Amino acid sequence: MAVRPIRRYGDPIIRKRAGPVSEMTHGIQTLIDDMIETMYDTLGLGLAAPQIGVSLRVIVIDEGTKDSAGPQAFINPVIVAGAGSVRAEEGCLSIPGVYGEVVRAAEVRVEALDRLEAPVKLEARGLLARIFQHEIDHLDGILFIDRLDKVQRDRIKRKIRREGLPDSVPASSLRL
Repeated sequence: MAVRPIRRYGDPIIRKRAGPVSEMTHGIQTLIDDMIETMYDTLGLGLAAPQIGVSLRVIVIDEGTKDSAGPQAFINPVIVAGAGSVRAEEGCLSIPGVYGEVVRAAEVRVEALDRLEAPVKLEARGLLARIFQHEIDHLDGILFIDRLDKVQRDRIKRKIRREGLPDSVPASSLRL
């Protein structure tokens, strides 16, 4: 396993729609292992393959709670249903030091394959639902700032242009 560099805001790969995984290969298994290690190293709760420069529909998640199942990989994940609405602050490993209030579905139903190619169908609520939505957005080239209202989004983009992105984020804050 290896920690891979996180692609940052401005890198074209994080704005590109990722392609599906057509076959589980040793390379995909290595990618998953590297993504998990990278997610933990950066104190993230989730990570999408494009964030480490791989344009494939793979995400890893560990919500980091005592009830968490530990790190899980989801191949070709799709949100098939959502319900409710909740606003909460989000950040992103690809836009370090930037946070905003994002409205997301309170509950989602997700279908995917796990790393053994078994079908997965699950319902997620709360933080886990938010993580799924955030990471699946990455697979579609969407960043959390795209979901902010125009005033907030423009303010953040001006700040990024003016100050640039920091090289690192304080280890005390967890990011999606």
